[in-house]
Amino acid sequence: MRALLPLDDVLQRLHDMVQPLGRVQTLPTLQADGRVLAEDVVSPLQVPGFDNSAMDGYALRMADVALASGPASVGLPVLQRVPAGSQPQSLQPGSAARIFTGAAIPPGADVVVMQEHCTLEERADQPSLLRLPEAGSPSAARLGNNIRRAGEDVAHNAVVLSAGQRLTPAALGLAASVGRASLQVAARPRVALFTTGDELIMPGAVAPHDLPAGAIYNSNRFVLHSLLQRLGCEVTDLGIVPDTLAATQDALRAAVAGHDLVLTSGGVSVGEEDHLRAAVLSMGTVDVWQIAIKPGKPFAFGRLQHAGQQAWFAGLPGNPVASLVTCLLLVRPLLLRLQGSMESALDATKFIAAPAHFMRSTADKRREFLRVRRSAEGGLELFPSQSSGVLTSTVWGDGLVDVPAGQTVEHGQLVPYLSFASLWA
Repeated sequence: MRALLPLDDVLQRLHDMVQPLGRVQTLPTLQADGRVLAEDVVSPLQVPGFDNSAMDGYALRMADVALASGPASVGLPVLQRVPAGSQPQSLQPGSAARIFTGAAIPPGADVVVMQEHCTLEERADQPSLLRLPEAGSPSAARLGNNIRRAGEDVAHNAVVLSAGQRLTPAALGLAASVGRASLQVAARPRVALFTTGDELIMPGAVAPHDLPAGAIYNSNRFVLHSLLQRLGCEVTDLGIVPDTLAATQDALRAAVAGHDLVLTSGGVSVGEEDHLRAAVLSMGTVDVWQIAIKPGKPFAFGRLQHAGQQAWFAGLPGNPVASLVTCLLLVRPLLLRLQGSMESALDATKFIAAPAHFMRSTADKRREFLRVRRSAEGGLELFPSQSSGVLTSTVWGDGLVDVPAGQTVEHGQLVPYLSFASLWA
């Protein structure tokens, strides 16, 4: 009997076999969210470009603080007003400047005092007088307070974003802050998708009360299509393929043309109506087949060739939860690898140690990924049914618990938790 392959070995094998596509395109920075960066972004300037105020308040010299502090102070005349975007004048000794958040610090000023800590004495036909908290009070002026220094965020010529990063809204903002209106990103992987199964019917084609005996609606098509789009792919949806070897071969031949990956769901088990493995072998190789995980054992990976074109092939199980889990654990890192992402498969930093608020007294021979959700107390609750056909568990739950083969789970035990939120994107 063929030994099942450990998940970590399969992930390493996929990483070693698959190389980045190397196709690059230039996009406006506003349109690059979620894409994988294909270049280092080097800052041509320092950020901020000048010393500026972190608060609305008053800029002054520390040497003049004593003139405005305490009951016997004479106060500092406020001789200029500095809004953001203006060019301030040098601060005269013995004076203060009204200043706003983001405005340049007047030359000579070395402290900004928050307006909430100041008292302003209005005078007719004369500049207002600024009075400050007494020395020693918590709000007293201190050298450098509330001043953001030039270059404290980004230094000139610093690499602010690295090739292989997946761009987030924050990363786009950082690129914009150093003047980048466009970015070079990895081109989208082109993925052909189809599902197999004579029992599958598309929602809308037949009303629920008219479903033939043994027929089910095709949920995998919707799950996989949306996941592929979230992972930055161009998706060609080839629909549902009948359960015959000839139809499966025809679908694979059509899918190879112009695609980097052919992704299927169903037909990769060992039943008489499961034709995908034989069809793939007739026009390529199956390099991975059957993995020691639950759910998701019947996973296949290989290469296809037809009419001078070639593509990778990944075959997912037909059971909805198994299809979703294998797509997240195996296809997701594969697609990121094709885009040159630096993110590693099943990155350990994505796992959080959380207490199990359930017991799992029976150990499985395979590594299990249990559907759970976090409670208000921070513990993990287990969905009652862990069947690979219960898609409800993936909506009720918010993540997976990774249980090594042969191990049980005790109530209160810290277990590795992997949130769906860390994998959807």
